[in-house]
Amino acid sequence: MKITRDQVKKALRTISAPGEGGDLIESGAVQNIQIFGDEIDINVELANPSLQARKKLEVSILKTLHQEVYEKAKININVTVKKAPVQEPIKGEPVPDIDSIIAISSGKGGVGKSTVTANLAIALAQMGCKVGVLDADIYGPSIPMMFDMEGARPLSVQVDGVSKMEPIENYGVKVLSIGFFTKPDQAVIWRGPMATKALKQLIFDAAWGNLDFLLIDLPPGTGDIHLSIVQSLPLDGAVVVSTPQSVALTDARKGIAMFQQENINVPILGVIENMAYFTPAELPDHKYYIFGERGAEYLAADKKVPFLGALPLIQSIREAADVGRPAALQEDTLVRKTIDETARKMVEELIHRNDKLPPTKVVKISNMVGCSAIKK
Repeated sequence: MKITRDQVKKALRTISAPGEGGDLIESGAVQNIQIFGDEIDINVELANPSLQARKKLEVSILKTLHQEVYEKAKININVTVKKAPVQEPIKGEPVPDIDSIIAISSGKGGVGKSTVTANLAIALAQMGCKVGVLDADIYGPSIPMMFDMEGARPLSVQVDGVSKMEPIENYGVKVLSIGFFTKPDQAVIWRGPMATKALKQLIFDAAWGNLDFLLIDLPPGTGDIHLSIVQSLPLDGAVVVSTPQSVALTDARKGIAMFQQENINVPILGVIENMAYFTPAELPDHKYYIFGERGAEYLAADKKVPFLGALPLIQSIREAADVGRPAALQEDTLVRKTIDETARKMVEELIHRNDKLPPTKVVKISNMVGCSAIKK
């Protein structure tokens, strides 16, 4: 008996496709039908069939084709599972005239992320780079204090006929923070959408001008603000700050995982270990590993991301931040040297990251004239 495709398709139209909403032909579940004499090969693709539904469908196809087409036909059925759709990476819109945007993150609060951000920014500025800092810690902004800007208020300037906020500048770094718009003792009690709206205003309603680097001081953890940042801005990379302590490393690991999610996919430029060791002023050659030794370095090795450097736990770093003159402003000190080396490594990883990534997202270094952090 000659079997035709029309006969087979007519029979399959009487069978419902599990979970597809329609029969096997109408729903598109049948991918292919091949006929060789009295042998019929059928390929069926379903979204996520259970084993029971799969077996039931195979029995139904066999029974129907034997009854409706040819009772002696040899039937081969191949049921496969549809591939899950590939999630498009969340990418934001570029900010004009800003070459590179780097998120400074930490899984846990209290590890000195804002202190690290301030010192990296000043180190880059002293190397001749044009640098900005966006304080994205809406609920606990501390960047204004570290830059000696408490009580300052941004002015409004006209850019192409549009009013924009002018970032406040100190130590060669342009800064914007929600702290400029709140009183020192005022708690910011906002739900996620309101905080997100305020953050977007700081990003897009600001006259940042020409920048080589915009460093974003993120709040601790992984939440609304982090998602808003990756949705709003095309981050060129992220730096994760942690102490060597196990509880901090556990959260830092989660922070790395967030940026490495398939639909976020922000390159990790590296891990910085803060408060790595304590060195007393009277014993400068002694190191005391109060929070553990090389924990963040081991984390970086485990996650196969670069280790950018270890910053010590020294009283002068804390005092410098508290009085609004970060330690990166010091002259010829070990702390200054360590901060400079860490900043250079971060920039090197930023520039070299194209070697590790597909060319769909190219780092464009165009404005960095005179920035000695860049090795030509």
